Amino acid sequence: MDDDPHEGPDDYAEEVLAVVERIPPGRVMSYGDIAEYVGRGGPRQVGSVMSTWGGGVPWWRVVRSDGRPASGHEVRALSHYAAEATPMRPGGDRVDMRRGRWDGHG
Repeated sequence: MDDDPHEGPDDYAEEVLAVVERIPPGRVMSYGDIAEYVGRGGPRQVGSVMSTWGGGVPWWRVVRSDGRPASGHEVRALSHYAAEATPMRPGGDRVDMRRGRWDGHG
């Protein structure tokens, strides 16, 4: 994958970003969920796409498999979760993946 921001996102990045744009408000997908949905790459590749190109999509809807938001963006992500009524785990610092995970359909 070519992550040169001067050239624009490659096909893989475009696929990942298109999935992220489809995640409904109040729902999330993990990095691994997105990789599985597009059928190639893995969590790290999705993370790379998000760190390079994710600013223009609802990035807060992409979380770690345990429901934690992207490192360094927790405060902003938590405000989005509150605004979208995303289901949270007790303690309020992680998304409840059982209730909040989106499967890519509907």
